[in-house]
Amino acid sequence: QVQLVQSGGGLVQAGGPLRLPCAASGRTFTKYSMGWFRQAPGKEREGIACIRSSDDSTYYADSVKGRFTISRDRAKNMVYLRMNNVKPEDTAVYLCAASRGELLDGNWRQFLTPHEYDHWGQGTQVTVPS
Repeated sequence: QVQLVQSGGGLVQAGGPLRLPCAASGRTFTKYSMGWFRQAPGKEREGIACIRSSDDSTYYADSVKGRFTISRDRAKNMVYLRMNNVKPEDTAVYLCAASRGELLDGNWRQFLTPHEYDHWGQGTQVTVPS
């Protein structure tokens, strides 16, 4: 069992950086692939990044590729989303999630969908004023 607790978020100016932490509890954390999602008002939950449990390979949605970076600190049981050059359209609630599924090079797009994930953080609001 994994529990995810998020912190960070808030108001950030367009073009600026922001890092979102996600703290995981549980001895089996390193066996989980992790993902970051976001949900804007009136929109569906969007998967934006995921990281494989075995070797920390990373995958990104086109909407954030080149601007956002997902990373994991195994010693601290932490997962991060580093956001650079944020835009007003990045305004959303951001959620981290954990999956026991097998993330492969051939199926990574499935891990940008919510149904692959078993555990969720509580979410944190990120607002980028226009």
